[in-house]
Amino acid sequence: MKTIVTGGAGFIGSHLVDQLLELKHEVIVLDNFSTGRRENLEHIKDKILLVECDLSIQGNWVKYFQEVDWVFHLAALADIVPSIQRPEAYFNANVNGTFNVVQASKMANVKKIIYAASSSCYGIPDKYPTSETSEIRPQYPYALTKRIGEELVLHWAQVYKLPAISCRFFNVYGTRSRTSGTYGAVFGVFLAQKLANKPMTIVGDGNQTRDFTYVTDVANALIAAANSNKTETVYNIGSGKTVSINKLVELLEGDKINIPKRPGEPDCTFANIQKIKDELNWEPKISIEDGVKLVVENIEYWRNAPVWTPDSIAGATEDWFKYLGK
Repeated sequence: MKTIVTGGAGFIGSHLVDQLLELKHEVIVLDNFSTGRRENLEHIKDKILLVECDLSIQGNWVKYFQEVDWVFHLAALADIVPSIQRPEAYFNANVNGTFNVVQASKMANVKKIIYAASSSCYGIPDKYPTSETSEIRPQYPYALTKRIGEELVLHWAQVYKLPAISCRFFNVYGTRSRTSGTYGAVFGVFLAQKLANKPMTIVGDGNQTRDFTYVTDVANALIAAANSNKTETVYNIGSGKTVSINKLVELLEGDKINIPKRPGEPDCTFANIQKIKDELNWEPKISIEDGVKLVVENIEYWRNAPVWTPDSIAGATEDWFKYLGK
């Protein structure tokens, strides 16, 4: 099969590419390296076609969609604070980029498009575990632009009969995770701090819980979605379990320091994954304990990552408190 992965040089994308190659797919990666890293594909660079391009701008990259079976659209800008500071960039990348990808997919009659959505669309839910039918409440531009992208993909499935599925990621972790950002990359923040022998910065009291899913389990879910005959539907991708941030620091065996709780951040993320279990026969295989071990074994990846301190985090998240505080 012939498959495109947008954002394939990124954290989740590069693991997905690995698994597609194991399945003997011909893989084309489209990436502008705004967040992706060439190093993530170094071990397979001779086995893929890597195209550097900006999907928010129509260009020659559309020709690569011809005769493609599957498209996995993972390319996006992430993080809360930068999306508040640069909403236009996020709209261009996450909305215009998605529009161009679904149009290219429609024109090329691809057999399936899988969209990487975000559980941030739920905001602070009323019910845990949170199901796909929960109310949509984006709290900041990143969440909103990812939700609009999801609406585009599902609408093209409805109107143009483009087979499409949206997968809402909860907290994905693992090797090659992003090395920057004060939100959404807690493992990257903590591992850089651990390498530098600095305390791990815990937001609030650390009793907040997160649904952490190991990245290879997420890649497996994406492939299961593509393999299915489902379309115009949404699946949560999570572990179906929660772990506190305090427990995570305990597993990482580091010192800790507490910093102020941030507005708009849920006390809990907890995916109801019954739908994907029932319909796609998928469930995660890697426990948080085993996943943390895998990450720590590869800790050198974060050697050059920025080391956040309480002061630098306070400066970086100033706009967060300004715009999201009540």
